Amino acid sequence: MVTLTEKAALKVKEIIAAREDKEQLALRLFVRSGGCSGFSYGLALDLPREDDNVIESDGVKIVVDPVSAKYVKGSEIDFKEALMGGGFAISNPNAVRTCGCGSSFRTADEEGEPEMCDC
Repeated sequence: MVTLTEKAALKVKEIIAAREDKEQLALRLFVRSGGCSGFSYGLALDLPREDDNVIESDGVKIVVDPVSAKYVKGSEIDFKEALMGGGFAISNPNAVRTCGCGSSFRTADEEGEPEMCDC
């Protein structure tokens, strides 16, 4: 369903290792309405929930709620280093339109509710 590049997996492992509650933590990928293209991505460290889709990629547990899953199926999460503004980037095959910073998208079937972009 969702995969991590090697760089992203290493970065997530590094972030989790610095946490005291690291035993059960997973990387949560979620989608919410908003962003300049209609939907925006979210990433967080979280505990898996009963109805989550749980995927393991390169030694990292990824969790995606059922609603978000239909929007991010087949996506790849990467970590890009840059002098200014590096971070996680999501390559989503379901997106037919994205904003310039890549944090907002629209699918062919659903547009979401576009908002002002602050990127």
